[in-house]
Amino acid sequence: MLLRPNDEPDLWPTLFRELKREAFHLEVRDEYHVPDEDTRIRAFLAGQPAPYTRTFWQDLMTETVNRGLSVSRVRVVTEPHSDYQRWLLSVTGFNVEAGEDIRYVPKNLAGTVPPDDWWLMDGERVVYNLTDPTGIPAGLAVTEDPGIVAYCQGVRQRLWKLAIPYAEYAPR
Repeated sequence: MLLRPNDEPDLWPTLFRELKREAFHLEVRDEYHVPDEDTRIRAFLAGQPAPYTRTFWQDLMTETVNRGLSVSRVRVVTEPHSDYQRWLLSVTGFNVEAGEDIRYVPKNLAGTVPPDDWWLMDGERVVYNLTDPTGIPAGLAVTEDPGIVAYCQGVRQRLWKLAIPYAEYAPR
């Protein structure tokens, strides 16, 4: 397993530019503590218009999808939503517009899910999103272990069948 620090400047672009077919992301946490989201979340929770500018991530997703590749994710969420998930749901449309296919599965319908978030890249490698004890991103762990990859493929297939597309889930 290769550990890659979160402060490596070209980490995500490198991973996505190495893609040949598709990337799938599984998200299982009700809260994340991404430092550059704090201002927008506070504004949302205060009922103020959240400041919006197109993000580096959205640019990377558009670039990836324009190469003919697929980027999808399933968010396994607790209902009712945490404050963070309410905010995230309010801004997810921007990621969908950038080309991601984002879907939701309520936790009570998901069955057993892995405790960690990960990306399945081209069905060949798994990239775990590491966090510190407070939930702040702390880098990535990358593996091509066939057993782990097969497990993640199975989780993806099972949850995708249950997942509700963003456009259907958001209005609920």
